Amino acid sequence: MRFELPAEKTQVFDMVLPMRWGDMDAFGHINNTVYFRYFESLRVDWLLSLGRPLQDGGSGPVVVNAFCSYLRQVTYPGELRARLYVGQQGRSSMETFFTLERADEPGVPCAEGGATMVWMDFATGRSTPMPDWLRQAACPAAD
Repeated sequence: MRFELPAEKTQVFDMVLPMRWGDMDAFGHINNTVYFRYFESLRVDWLLSLGRPLQDGGSGPVVVNAFCSYLRQVTYPGELRARLYVGQQGRSSMETFFTLERADEPGVPCAEGGATMVWMDFATGRSTPMPDWLRQAACPAAD
């Protein structure tokens, strides 16, 4: 099963991620689980780049689902260009999407994926409205 990224999404962040020797599996390519760590690093670095704490007064983001479509094998060594996009937003949720390509092969995607991020009140364990600063950062064209 392959999930397609939606056409309507806005790129909000990109970065280069180094591949590490330990990211490989016994078959000599980057292990499938590591892609989710790459996506996590991309998402967290985007949030940190906004100059706000990841936890905002007892609330913060949690991932409630995630997916990845593996398009091409990736082998060590090298670097990956990672891009983060934002899709639909709800009261407390935001769709995020990711693409990965080798930095030395621009325009050739290796993987793409996504995750639904929900802003949670950690004391109650329930969703709470997303902060305005995050909603604005997810819609840079509206600034």
